[in-house]
Amino acid sequence: MARRLRELRESQRLTQKQLSRALSADVRVAVATISSWESQSNPKLPPEERLRSYALFFAKPAAPERLPREQDLSTAERERFNALHRELVNLRDEVRHQQADSPSGGGSYTFDFESGRVTIICPEAPAEGRSPLADEDNPNHTRLYKYADLDALIEMWGHVRASNPELRVRHRLPSEVSADHLSGHLIVLGGTAWNQLTGRLLRVLNELPIKQLSVADFADGEIFRSRDTREYRPVWEERKDVEVDEAPTKAELEVEQAQDAWKGTTPRELVEDVALLARLRNPFNRSRTITICSGVYSRGVLGAVRSLTDDAVRERNEAYLASRFPHGTFGLLLRVPVVNGEAITPDMEISENRLYEWSPEEEDE
Repeated sequence: MARRLRELRESQRLTQKQLSRALSADVRVAVATISSWESQSNPKLPPEERLRSYALFFAKPAAPERLPREQDLSTAERERFNALHRELVNLRDEVRHQQADSPSGGGSYTFDFESGRVTIICPEAPAEGRSPLADEDNPNHTRLYKYADLDALIEMWGHVRASNPELRVRHRLPSEVSADHLSGHLIVLGGTAWNQLTGRLLRVLNELPIKQLSVADFADGEIFRSRDTREYRPVWEERKDVEVDEAPTKAELEVEQAQDAWKGTTPRELVEDVALLARLRNPFNRSRTITICSGVYSRGVLGAVRSLTDDAVRERNEAYLASRFPHGTFGLLLRVPVVNGEAITPDMEISENRLYEWSPEEEDE
């Protein structure tokens, strides 16, 4: 599939940039996306609707940056369009069938069969704030109530489990992690405050030039700091739809502080979180990987997870990573917009969403 797409482009002596402009007539296609579709080492499948645009473009000689209209095709050009479209769709179907038969073919969270296991490590919720059902003595005890970042855990576990039906996919609290867990593929969720293992691994992975740490002027969580000492923090805004008529009573303030200590007396809302998405070699087993999905707040953790699980942007983000980091190891700080309390999955093709980028191979150059 990748070879055929490249042949088509080179047959008309087009650059990837020229082709990306032509195919962007309806929905933008980045140059990095074209590159990932043509990659021989780590190809990504183009969406089926893009194959029609390919067939249309190469069925009729046209200006390098203009997509012809189907109604403008001659009889011969229409025959070529239909034949080329069928060919590309069949090639895509063949690749998809191969991927379905092979446990190693389905994106960043699909692992080879020999891996044996994948362990997702999720932070433990603070005892004072979690449900009484987390208590093992409770007759209605539910183990998942011990976990923090449950949204991120459920999203990640469901995706990895569906992508690796032959592998053991387990989730564990940091206190439950053993040497056996550390020898396989690891996915670590959450910041360093609630997941001590994340902090330890970040120290072990000292090559990663991104640290998450507490600072004196930020009491709500741990911010990110890059090696160049630049800091990355979430963005809050005062709520304009809430009026504070009078100062709260002492009792009201105590309740408010106990429930939402970060609010104070001025109503605010989180409008942007920061997420860390990193993929490196597992320091405990170099033949396996470690993926870190963290954030200043839980929305950042979820944004990091959904960047490669959300159907709306997953293919574009996979394509960007394949082109930008061909060796598969990287560290990214991402902007995660928050609208009405909901984290919006960051699209990596939008440059404003990429706050910081790094790969170990670039440091070796």
